[in-house]
Amino acid sequence: MALTGLPEGPPLFAPAPLASRTRELVRALARLAGTSALRDLDGAALLGEHAAAFGYVRRGRLSPGGTCRLLRAADRWIALNLAREDDVALLPAWLGEGDTRDPWAFVATRVAYREAEEVVARARLLGLPAAVAIEPEPVAPPWLRIAARGRATRPRTPATRPLVVDLSSLWAGPLCGHLLLLAGARVLKVESTGRPDGARAGAPAFFHLLNAGKESVALDLRVEQGRAALGRLLERADIVIEASRPRALAQLGVDAEALVASRPGITWVSLTGYGRREPEAHWVAFGDDAAVAAGLAVAMGSKDAPLFCGDAIADPLSGVHAAVAAFEAWRAGGGLLLDISLRDVVAHALALPMPTERATLVRRDTGWEAALGDQRAFVSPPRSRALAGRARELGADTRGVLEELSGIRRPDAPPAG
Repeated sequence: MALTGLPEGPPLFAPAPLASRTRELVRALARLAGTSALRDLDGAALLGEHAAAFGYVRRGRLSPGGTCRLLRAADRWIALNLAREDDVALLPAWLGEGDTRDPWAFVATRVAYREAEEVVARARLLGLPAAVAIEPEPVAPPWLRIAARGRATRPRTPATRPLVVDLSSLWAGPLCGHLLLLAGARVLKVESTGRPDGARAGAPAFFHLLNAGKESVALDLRVEQGRAALGRLLERADIVIEASRPRALAQLGVDAEALVASRPGITWVSLTGYGRREPEAHWVAFGDDAAVAAGLAVAMGSKDAPLFCGDAIADPLSGVHAAVAAFEAWRAGGGLLLDISLRDVVAHALALPMPTERATLVRRDTGWEAALGDQRAFVSPPRSRALAGRARELGADTRGVLEELSGIRRPDAPPAG
């Protein structure tokens, strides 16, 4: 709530039980794993840890992180996310030549005279993260699809420890890997030496929070040797987490469907903006614009005045859903390619029933208070857990992990890590 609403106005209640849904999923994972590390974890608080690390506040039609905006097109509102420098460079190709020194003023002027569907379709062709602000779908899509099936193994026992290869970056995938680590998995964070996780350049506390305890493997994926090493890691993995469009992995010689078909028991988690089916498989999305595409901004405000809800809310929601799905699939024997889209996770959450009694908001001297019957709760700012350690330096464990998993460790070689 502290992250939702106009900056000069009160905090707003979400139109769906997002916090309670996240809390329930974390409790479900704790029951599945039986580990103490998850029992006291407040799942709802995970939704605000990124904002806590960066000091974000609510900003209405500007996302808390400042990279995504809701803009009025000729007929409807759209969301555009300019999270990368390359996105700004694409603006003339998208909307025509002009002065882009103030990119948001340039975009607002150009899209105001164009139809929302047309302008978003062109943005997606160029790889820009954009979405039309729609109303929630009357029938919610499933949040999980099975994109491919292979051969399962026997169900695993609670004492078994899965090996997770985490190829993802930023928030949703790393959060999935972090929760699996807390569930007892061994997690290898695998990054490209040429393009490591962009979160390394962000708030250190947030990066350490999600990646402490994972072993760090860095590979030069531009050369055959690095791609071959990646292939060997994937062959040994019990669970793979990735958040790339399928064609990006294909350029590295990685075929998720083929690996699931050939490797009994593997569980492959594919986290994307819109899923693996055509044509959505090629669309780029981040947490804020994916939530808008699911209908959350209109549900939060209205069709004529949409508002962002939370901070990149589709990311943590999807990361928690993915962790539960991955662990349950692995425990059952694997052999699955799990297709989880950020948009569908939010759309599914929007269809969940809300309590019949709604709380009211009261202004106090100390801030805003939500009241329901005789219960009272202050609207608190986002909070984060204390750090349990520091993430490993990029590639700190590469040599040891590759030697161990290739079965060629020398007697005098130092242990991994």
